[in-house]
Amino acid sequence: MLLVLNSALVCVNTAFWSVLICCLALLKLLLPIPAWQRVVSKACNGFMWAWATLNYKLLMLTSDVEWDVEGGEGLNKEGWYLLISNHLSWTDIVVIFSVFRNRIPMAKFFLKQQLLYVPFLGLACWAVDMPFMKRYSRQYLIKHPEKRGCDLETTRKSCTRFRHTPTTVVNFVEGTRFTDEKQKQTRSPFNHLLAPKTGGIAYTLGAMGEQFDAIINVTVAYPENRTLPFKDLLSGRMKKVVVRVHTLPVDEKVTGDYFNDKVFKRHFHQWLTSVWEEKDRELEAIYAKSPAMLSGKVPEQSSVRTQ
Repeated sequence: MLLVLNSALVCVNTAFWSVLICCLALLKLLLPIPAWQRVVSKACNGFMWAWATLNYKLLMLTSDVEWDVEGGEGLNKEGWYLLISNHLSWTDIVVIFSVFRNRIPMAKFFLKQQLLYVPFLGLACWAVDMPFMKRYSRQYLIKHPEKRGCDLETTRKSCTRFRHTPTTVVNFVEGTRFTDEKQKQTRSPFNHLLAPKTGGIAYTLGAMGEQFDAIINVTVAYPENRTLPFKDLLSGRMKKVVVRVHTLPVDEKVTGDYFNDKVFKRHFHQWLTSVWEEKDRELEAIYAKSPAMLSGKVPEQSSVRTQ
C-alpha cells in the first residue's frame, strides 16, 4: 500500500513542477534576452529545489530512516562543482538532491544532445540549464577526422551560461547501476563497485574544468537495503542511508588534454582508479559495521550525524 501511495505522490509532485518548468521554458524561449533568461533559470532552479524538498518530506512521512552523513565542509551554494558518485539505484538521485539541496547549487546532469528534441523533457531540461553534450562515435570520426574535437567545443559552448550561474554537474562515473551480475560480467577489480569509466568525467572536466572550484566525491550506501533500495524507500522499509563526502581539488592531476595527450590520459586513469580504490575500502568499512536502528532527518550542515 505504501509503495503505491508514495509512487503516486512522487509522480504527482514531479508532474506538477515539470509543468511549471515547461511553462517558464516557453517564456525563456520566446524572449531570448540573456538577463531575462537568467531570471527564468533562477526561478526554474527554485522549482527544482521545491521538487526535491517535497519528495524528501513526502517519503519521510512514511519512512523511519537513519541518515548518516559525514563530510563536505566548506561547500556553499555560490560555488561551481563536479559531483562524482557510485551508483546503486534510482534512490541515489533522491539522496543526492535531499542531502545537497541546501548546500550546493542544484544538481545538473550532462545529457545527450538528442534528448533536447524529446517533447516536454528536452524543453524542461533546457529550462533548468542541464548541459547538453554532442558526442561523435569513433566510427564517425574515422570517416570524418576533421570533426575531431568539435564535440568537445560544442559542449563547451553549451556550458558558457554557467560562467555567471553557480552550478553543480553530477557524473555517475561507473556509467550504470552496480549489480553483482554486472560486477562479474565486467570482471571489476573492486568488491563493491564497477570499474570507473574515465571518458565521461574527463569529457566533463575538459568542457568545464576551469570553472569548477572543487570535485565532490560522494559515496552512497544502503547497508540494510542493498537489493532493492528504491522499492524499499517507496515502501517505507528503508532503514539507513549512509553518505560520505570528500572534497577533491581541481589541479594538474585532472586538467589536461585527455583525448590527445596519452601521458595525461594514463595519469588521469591512475588518479581515478586510486579514488575508486579508496571508495571501495570505504564501502567495505560501511558494510562491515552493524547498522544502528535509529531514525533521523537529513542534516543541514556537514559532518553532523543525525540520529
